[in-house]
Amino acid sequence: MEMPAKRVEMVPAKRRALILEHLRINGAASIQELADTIGGSQSTVRRDLEHLVERGYLERTHGGAHLLQPMRATFERENSVNAQLQRAEKVAIGREAARRLSARDSVMMDASSTVMEAVRAAADRDLPLTIVTNSLEIADFAADVKSWRVILPGGTIRPGYRHFAGEPGESFIRSLHADLCLAGASAITGTLITDVSLEIAAIKRAMIASARRTILLADSSKFAAPNFCTTCEVAEVDELITDDGVAEELLTPIRLAERKVTLVAPQRSRAAAQDARA
Repeated sequence: MEMPAKRVEMVPAKRRALILEHLRINGAASIQELADTIGGSQSTVRRDLEHLVERGYLERTHGGAHLLQPMRATFERENSVNAQLQRAEKVAIGREAARRLSARDSVMMDASSTVMEAVRAAADRDLPLTIVTNSLEIADFAADVKSWRVILPGGTIRPGYRHFAGEPGESFIRSLHADLCLAGASAITGTLITDVSLEIAAIKRAMIASARRTILLADSSKFAAPNFCTTCEVAEVDELITDDGVAEELLTPIRLAERKVTLVAPQRSRAAAQDARA
């Protein structure tokens, strides 16, 4: 007699990202709706909602929740949850960015989750590269690619986040002259690129200043109100790679600044595509 297949439990970060995506599309939802979305129990949803409320993503309503809009200018998503949000878009953007790499390039890479997807895609190309990154996650992944030389600039690991900021890393980065910088963005507003953290904005500025060419990787959800501090103006980057979910009027200021804009089409699962159209 065949034994029934065991139900595979979804990791918490993936569940919470699905909840946030559902609320982003629908505005608000009941606990039962969210349970149906993640394929879990109402008690699991309640625990996830408590977690997201405590960290400032959501506000509870009677029998459900809705997103806090707009979020605080200093709001910073958890790494594990952020990596799962807009995942199909980030994967598509990362693959397109990896196509910009050539053998023996030296590349600055910040700690954004979209840049991480570019790293994964670049590994498939098996090009010899020199990578300078403040991301422990990128460094850990890249260390297993034999054709890559990986340089960590140093600094202080920010509590709760797997990346370096501050000195001596910032000064070290400014002493380098890389071929390319791949950088993410917390928010793009008109021609302004902003971040939630002074330390991270500073190290991104150093990377951009130390590279001959910069490509900004940002999914369509990043076109929003400005965050706490300015990273740079769009004029300081050479190309923006984003997904086709961004409204054309939001891209107009970037095109007027004569920056190259590349749109990619994410490959979503059938269920996710139906949810996005709902």
